[in-house]
Amino acid sequence: MGDAVDQILAQWARERPDLDCSPMGVVGRISQLQREVFLAQRATFARHGLDVPSFDVLAALRRAGAPYQLTPTALMRTALVTSGAITQRLDRLEEKGLITRERSEADGRAVVVTLTEAGRAALDAALPDHLETERRLLAGLSDDDLDALAGLLRRLLVALGRVP
Repeated sequence: MGDAVDQILAQWARERPDLDCSPMGVVGRISQLQREVFLAQRATFARHGLDVPSFDVLAALRRAGAPYQLTPTALMRTALVTSGAITQRLDRLEEKGLITRERSEADGRAVVVTLTEAGRAALDAALPDHLETERRLLAGLSDDDLDALAGLLRRLLVALGRVP
């Protein structure tokens, strides 16, 4: 069974047979999947009073392990956003009581962002729902397909320089 991208590729093959449009087959599908993932995640996180950027910050702090602290710079690098964007995210999370920002005891010039108990509870409540959403999105693939796809996507991201 074909999809909308197959139709687009067939149209380009008819209109511009001189061009190899096969990259559209991959990038077009990634773009469509990105939209599906975004919409599903948005709905999932909204049920928990969060959004994707908020979840990302809370998850980064939770993954850091006790005492669940990172600097704004470390969070900025994890989220791959500008300092202005991370500041906005932190402002919103602090207003909700999900994080605190304090001067570092080790270096009084540095700020440390800490996940509060409420923040940890919010993240821990949203995480199983988030994972179920991702499982539902991937349900059309076998375990072998998922392993192969993850490997190919990893290889592509590494080739594009997206490494820790």
